[in-house]
Parts: sequence; structure tokens; C-alpha cells
Amino acid sequence: MSGGAGAADLVLGVDLGTTSTKVVAFDTAGTLVASASHGYPLEEPHPGHAVQDPDLILAAVHAALRDVVMEVGAERVAALSFSSAMHSVLGLSPTLEPLTEVVTWGDTRAAAQAERLRSAPGGLALHRRTGTPLHPMSPLPKIVWFHEQEPKLCERVGFWVGIKEYVLLRLCGALVVDHSIASATGLMEMATLAWDAEALALAGITAEQLPEIVPTTHVLTGLTEAGAAATGLPADTRVVVGAADGPLANLGVGAVRPGVAACSLGTSGALRVVVDRPAVDPLGGVFCYALTPTRWVVGGAINNGGVVMGWARDTLAPDADDETELLALAEGVPVGAGGLLMLPYLLSERAPHWSSLPKGVFVGLTRSHGREHLVRAAVEGVCLQLATVLDAMRAAGFEVSEVRATGGVMRSGLWRQTLADAFGMDVQLAEGQEGSGFGAALLGMEAIGLVESIDVVADMVEVTTTVRPRPAAAAVYRSLLPVFTGLYDALVPTFTSLRRLAPSLPLEADGS
Repeated sequence: MSGGAGAADLVLGVDLGTTSTKVVAFDTAGTLVASASHGYPLEEPHPGHAVQDPDLILAAVHAALRDVVMEVGAERVAALSFSSAMHSVLGLSPTLEPLTEVVTWGDTRAAAQAERLRSAPGGLALHRRTGTPLHPMSPLPKIVWFHEQEPKLCERVGFWVGIKEYVLLRLCGALVVDHSIASATGLMEMATLAWDAEALALAGITAEQLPEIVPTTHVLTGLTEAGAAATGLPADTRVVVGAADGPLANLGVGAVRPGVAACSLGTSGALRVVVDRPAVDPLGGVFCYALTPTRWVVGGAINNGGVVMGWARDTLAPDADDETELLALAEGVPVGAGGLLMLPYLLSERAPHWSSLPKGVFVGLTRSHGREHLVRAAVEGVCLQLATVLDAMRAAGFEVSEVRATGGVMRSGLWRQTLADAFGMDVQLAEGQEGSGFGAALLGMEAIGLVESIDVVADMVEVTTTVRPRPAAAAVYRSLLPVFTGLYDALVPTFTSLRRLAPSLPLEADGS
């Protein structure tokens, strides 16, 4: 054990991710002192299902905390603070035992319910009131699905919670949900920070079936006896409820000042900016989630980021070891891919359309196009999709003048430059931090008074590289953007017809 001799000076950020929980220990200078991660499976037992065992996640939290506490020493831990993936749903019995698996954000079985709610009179108003798009990821359509498909189960459910609420219940004995996670359920009214009566009625539940809503900086009194024993921490350890991983990711890269957006681009992607008031755009293209009582995060997530390049490699160059060779070929293609556009909706799409309808499309394909053009169009399609999110953020009334980018694809020069050109603004790459876990730790520091404000992060995170847009390339993408956006609108009837015909159009022969 390597703990120091001083007083408690570390806050542990506990980041509940989709496939693992990571615990990071930071001091008030923003120095990473220790970290540990434990994984768990994401099960897909049926098409559209994406579920997890809540107790496996709880065990991973215990294990990761034990590892870090053993390394730094329990006496140095001033508090725990939590981050969590959004949009999860878990049904508990009246005695607080799990009745369902954790239904994750990636579960799409509520697609029909989401489409029905979104297209109904009042659907857009509900989105604008709660900040959460009516999409299969959202807990509201998920709970509607349960009521329609599993009514007997619903009769036994005493409480509907997310995974962070379950972990905190087991660790601390408190059934609470923070403003940030609650604002991502589609069930909380942003203006009042209370459960929305219309949303509750649509879901067929009461406010008493949901956790108590508390600020993200709310401090719980300590750990249960079992929680203390499982983690190696004293029972009086302070626990900050924390926030959702998306808003905390902005904090983790220092994107907390007005006009500074955070762009994460890995397998999927997101663009978010911290603002001082809740709002979404008139067409409902963006989400709005809480961070602190005076800060909100406006933006949008996309399903199709680096996963599009993975498809391109598997399809166009299956013998390649990685995507580097394909990206190098694409770098030799002029901006605009010779008039080839790709709608990169291989996994349908979230922002700004929030629909499970769309599929991937190439438009403008000719005999003159080679695989290098297809790859270039794929990269450009992802970046143009993020540019449509940027436009929706601006339509909500929030200016964005600077972007800080993170994520695996940002190692590629082509991806970096294309993103800067598509945005028409500088893209800054920050010194590597621990993202949402770092954000959770900083929020915890503010909650217990170790730092005056989370604004300190803006000076902690060092920008190492700035990619500037090329004027000519930016002009090309600006001219292509309305064409790109119009393609989606024009193809909605086609996507609808394909969905109707899908059962008669299998991917593989049945062998008969």
C-alpha cells in the first residue's frame, strides 16, 4: 500500500461504462494517482436487445474500488463521485430486488414505441420540455415497451431505476437519482427539475415508483456496512451522487467555458457544449441534460463514428491488418470524394433525426469511383453528420466557436482535418485525461469543497495540437451540407418501405 502521510487529498471518480467500470483517483491538481478497471458482458440474447446483469456491474464497482484503495490507501480518499452511462432501465421489486436485467442505451426493442410517441401530437413539445429525444435509447419508450409487452412483470415492479441508482442503493442504502441522469430519462421537466406529469402518464407509472431527484453535487452520508466491507473504505466515506457520462466528458476535457464544445469520436460520436440555461432547438435535433444546478449540456450523439471505418475495412479490404492503409488511400482523394456522398447510417442514427428508420446510403456512385473514394466519403459522411448536430446546437441559440476533440479516430490525420474542415473551425486535441471519470472526480471535489469551482478544469487540461480548417475545403463541405441533409429527408419514404419489407428480405439464405 502506497498511501501518503497527509490528510485525505484524493477523490475517486467511479465511471460506470457500457462494458466496464473504471475507477480513477485524482488530486486537486488534476494529477492521476491511480486507476483500475473491471469489465462485464453486454448481452444481446435477441435482435434489438442489449442488456446486462446489475449484480455483475456492482461486483465490478467493488473490485475496481478495492484495487485503487489498496494502491493509494483508504486514508487518502476524501470522497467517491460517480459517472454513468445514460438511459439505462432496471425494474426493482417493492423490496428493491432486481426483476429485470439492465436495459442499456443500445437496446432498440422500443423502436416502435419511440416512433409512435415522437410522431404523436405533443411529441416535440415533450422533447423540448424534458430535453430527451423520443428515441429507443430513452427510458420513457423503454418503460412503455415493458407495459405493452410484459404487463404481468410491470405489475410486480415497485421502482424503475438506472444502473447508477442501483449501485448507489447497494453501496449507500439511498434510492436517489441526480438531475443529470434524470434529465436523460425523458421523464423529468427541465424547468422544474421534477418528474413530468404527462411523461409519467405516458409511461404508466407514478412519481413514487422513481427515485428521489437530487443535485449532481448531493453528498450521501456514507457507505453501508456491506458497501464498506466490499470496497475497503470506511463507512463514513463521503459519496457524491455525480452525473451522467456525457456531460461529465465535457468537464473531463476542459470544455466548460461558453462556446467551447467537446467532440468525442470513437466507435460512435457526440458533440456537446456547456450552457447556462436549458433549451433545445425548435425541431428537436439536440438533447439537453443537466450537469450542475447552473450548467446544462446541449448537443447530440451519433451512432456511426469509427464503426463505419470498421465496416469499410471488413468490406473493402478484408486482408488489411487495420484501417491505416485505407485511410492513406483516401487521403489522396480530393475533398468531396469526387461527388460521392455517404449517409453513414449503418446502425440507424440518433442526432439530429433521432430515428431508427435510416440505413446507410451511397449517392453519386459511378464507375470512376474506387474504394479510396468510398472510404473518403465514409469519413466525410460521419463528419458531415456531426456538422448537422452543430447546426442544430446553434439553432437552439448557443454559439460554438471552439471544439476540443477526443476519441480513437482522432489519431488519424485525415479524420482530424476532415472534422475541422466540416466544422469550419479549429479542432483542439487535449492532453489525455480520463474523460468522464476525471469529470466525476472534479465534480466531487467541488461538492465537498476541495476546489472552489469546476471551472478550474479549464486550466488543468492542456491543448497539445490545434487543427485549423482549410478555407477551400471548408467551403466545399458547407456547400455539401444542405445536400447531405436533404438526402435524409428525401429518403424517409424509402427507409419506411424498406422497414416494412425487411421481414421478406433476409441477409442470408435459409438453407432450404
